[in-house]
Amino acid sequence: MKVEFRECDFFDLWIWIEFQTDPFELERQYVEEVLNSWFLLGKLGGFNAENLQVQDTGLDISYMDYDTEEAGDSFMALMHNMSEVEYEGRWARCWFDLGTTDALALDVLINTLEQLNKDYVPIERLIIGGENADWKIPGKRRSEFVDPDNN
Repeated sequence: MKVEFRECDFFDLWIWIEFQTDPFELERQYVEEVLNSWFLLGKLGGFNAENLQVQDTGLDISYMDYDTEEAGDSFMALMHNMSEVEYEGRWARCWFDLGTTDALALDVLINTLEQLNKDYVPIERLIIGGENADWKIPGKRRSEFVDPDNN
C-alpha cells in the first residue's frame, strides 16, 4: 500500500483509498468499520500526544504510577466531524474535521489500514489530504454530508 500526503488541513481533510479492484460489500464494511472506529476514538480524545504516559515509560510498565492529574491537565485533542464513506469504482473517500487531535491519529490510521491491506482488503494507495484528480471533491471542499450551520 502506497501512502501519499497532499495538502493537509486538519479541519477540512479528505482521505482517499484506492483499492486494487472495485471493493466487494464485505471489503467496504471493513473499511467503514476502521474509519468509524478511528473517528470514535478521536472524538473521545484517544489521540492525545500530550498524554502518552505509558508509551513514555518504556517497556517495563509493571506497577507504573499513572498520573490522572497530568492526564487531566493536557490539552484536549478531539476530532469533530466525519462524513459518510463514499465509493466510486476502485475509490473510497471520507471527509474529516480532525479538530485538535494530534498527528498521532494519522499514524494509527495508516498502521491500521496497512494491516487491513495485508490481511483482508487489497489497498493500492492511501491519499491523505488534498485533491484527487480521479474524483473531484465538492466545490466547497467540505463534504456535502456536513451541515455548515452545525459546526
